[in-house]
Amino acid sequence: MTDNALATLDSDQNFRHKVGDAILDLVLRVPASSENEIEHPEARARALGRSAARQASLMAGSMALPPGFLGWLTILPELMGVWKLQAQMVSDIAAVYGKSATLGREQMVYCLFKHVSAQLFRDVVVRVGERFVIQRASLGFLQSAARTLGVKVTQKVIGKSAARFVPLIGAVGVGAYAYFDTTQVAKTAIELFSKEIVIDSGALEASSPR
Repeated sequence: MTDNALATLDSDQNFRHKVGDAILDLVLRVPASSENEIEHPEARARALGRSAARQASLMAGSMALPPGFLGWLTILPELMGVWKLQAQMVSDIAAVYGKSATLGREQMVYCLFKHVSAQLFRDVVVRVGERFVIQRASLGFLQSAARTLGVKVTQKVIGKSAARFVPLIGAVGVGAYAYFDTTQVAKTAIELFSKEIVIDSGALEASSPR
């Protein structure tokens, strides 16, 4: 990657703001699912995860194909496209476990981004034995969390940005990372929805994320 391109992104706070805004919009719109609760959901949940991972890999790899600066311009659309696929996957996994009725924005942001910053969600989702306690999060908390995630995601993008400037090889790497990232989200979702979920009515405020 050229020094000018890196400096442009690193100095442009609009990029991380846009990432944060995209994350907030994503978790505030929990998608519906066409899946139904089934008696033995784990196999179906894992199949949903594999299918979403393949789709995410293909999408991300295809969008990373344009060379040079054109490839750089596809980063935000690629992130948003992969996240939307992952959000639908989380909703579908919740459905096969019979948890659609209680699926909220807290579980969605936790499933999508726990592997990015587990510390950020330590008070949102707490495992107690064989159940998970979900703390309701205020809009202010989610906004603050989205800003923090925007910074972390931007740092990851900068770290991997050089690969996008290598034709074909860069696209393969981007696709492979999207596959891995989606499998991590699926793993978190299966772990969460396979257990009893208890919703705590108290609301976390904006000052909580760190």
